[in-house]
Amino acid sequence: MARRIAFAIPGDLATWTGGYVYDRRVIAELRRLDWEVDVVPLGDGFPMPSKEQIAEASRRLLADPSDRPIVIDGLALGVLPEPAASLHSARPVVALVHHPLAFETGLTREMAKRLRDSERSALASTHIVIATSDATADLLRDRYDVPRDRLRVIQPGTDRAPYSTGIGGRRLQLLSVGAIVPRKGFDILVEALAGLTDLSWQLTIVGDRSRDPQAVEHLEALVSRHQLEDRIRSTGKVSSDCLATHYARADLFVLASHFEGYGMAYAEAIAHGLPIVGTTGGAIPQTVPSTASRLVPPGDVDALAKALRDVMESEAARHALAAGARAAAAALPSWAQCGEKFARVLEELR
Repeated sequence: MARRIAFAIPGDLATWTGGYVYDRRVIAELRRLDWEVDVVPLGDGFPMPSKEQIAEASRRLLADPSDRPIVIDGLALGVLPEPAASLHSARPVVALVHHPLAFETGLTREMAKRLRDSERSALASTHIVIATSDATADLLRDRYDVPRDRLRVIQPGTDRAPYSTGIGGRRLQLLSVGAIVPRKGFDILVEALAGLTDLSWQLTIVGDRSRDPQAVEHLEALVSRHQLEDRIRSTGKVSSDCLATHYARADLFVLASHFEGYGMAYAEAIAHGLPIVGTTGGAIPQTVPSTASRLVPPGDVDALAKALRDVMESEAARHALAAGARAAAAALPSWAQCGEKFARVLEELR
């Protein structure tokens, strides 16, 4: 069998979020390893597509009669159980699950159950399921009935980076990176920081503001209510070079995610040698070592505020956590290693 696969992607592959970064970098690494990768665009609307969008995505998935393996990003696969079942008998199907769809924050109980049932059904029609962390693999095994022998864990890569130096001065520069969506917990972070106005700090939030207008509106209203407009700014999407500059200028990385399937922004902060204040949501404790961080339960404003105060008030604590991050940075997998692992999994299907 030729070293050729299809890779089915919902939405725009150039999207600036961790899952799409993973997809782009894996595709690039597979091509570097002489795999022929044909990208199959599935269209927009995922993970909440209309009936028409589901029909069009199904048509695109089933249009190729080839028996080559097909990798389907979990953002789409989880709501496409019927085409997944049709594909299963015709060709090897690989699911790439960044995090289960039902774990997105802000879903009603009914919506979460519908997504969970749909994703469980779709995953049953796959030959291999790739998770991006051990924690996500455990969830898929325990709650989605994916057999252990079909699960593979391939962590995202992280680019090596110069260590952050900060900009000096009395005002601490806090950095948070992530799309403005409920799961990232920016409202929790603002509430925590609202009780720390006796300290000198500035927060920069870097991330896509277009995915959830209601979340953006809620965040801006919260910042205004606490009169933090002069302390908190949200940049929206920025270039890679600009993001690197934000990391270089930061003194402390903070992200209050309710759940992460891996936590690529956390890993980037480690690569930059930044002390971290975050949560224990999902895979975060596996990605972020205790030597580099203060982690608190997700959604706990008081615990987050205390952790922030402890770290912000103590230069010694920040230096100790930064040293822990620098030590952990060396152990982060590279994208080349990620691609090589992905290729080995695909070889199992040859």
